[in-house]
Amino acid sequence: MQTMDLGLAGKVAVVTGSSRGLGFASAKALAAEGCHVTLCARSREGLHAAVHAIAETAAPPARLHAVEADVSTAAGVRAVIDAAVETFGGIDILVNNVGSSKGTDLLGTGDETWSEAINQNLFPSIRASRLAVPFMEQRGGGAIIIIASIYGREAGGRMTYNVVKAAEISLAKALAQQLAPSNIRVNSVSPGSISFEGGSWWKRQQENPAAMAEFVKREIPMGRFGRPEEVGDVVAFLASRRAGWISGTSIVVDGCQSRAF
Repeated sequence: MQTMDLGLAGKVAVVTGSSRGLGFASAKALAAEGCHVTLCARSREGLHAAVHAIAETAAPPARLHAVEADVSTAAGVRAVIDAAVETFGGIDILVNNVGSSKGTDLLGTGDETWSEAINQNLFPSIRASRLAVPFMEQRGGGAIIIIASIYGREAGGRMTYNVVKAAEISLAKALAQQLAPSNIRVNSVSPGSISFEGGSWWKRQQENPAAMAEFVKREIPMGRFGRPEEVGDVVAFLASRRAGWISGTSIVVDGCQSRAF
């Protein structure tokens, strides 16, 4: 069988929040295509484990560089971007994948919780993109991918999560239009319910397997949770020249879970 050459060998990628889950899967998929990848996370132990695991399947000429940083802060984002440029000489690909959210309903969620959701999700994408774009322009173009969610496209999930993921999808569209003249493509990826060890869905499966089996039966027509690598493969494709005419859209990866058109 003839394989599809994504043309990513030797490209430089930055993947935020890459020690586990979707960020890890994205970094792994890019390294498997020969990308030089800068990973980052707050946990040194988790970060080193991720680098070791990704190295096992990375393809030449891929090299990996790990940065311990908190990208919910401006200083943390700058540290990651600076490290990528210093190590690999530039940036071609940026995958914005960090985030968490707390809170309940409108009356039960205060300003501090809202600010935390925005700082943990939206601002890292804004700051990292702002810093990476000049380096992409120097190289004649690039690709930015923001990991959002189907719950940024329709109702569902926690209120704060809905709002910040919708904002990320909107940000990707706005950036795509702004950056198209510089040959920089920007897309968001909207996963459905993805299960991986240590993740929120996985924890729920351990705590109440019967309820989760019922959730899958009711909510996911394909009959299972998604896997991180199924998102990572889409990220690698969107970063590649094979997706050269795709920009400003949100790619849904959800096993037919979402109801939106």
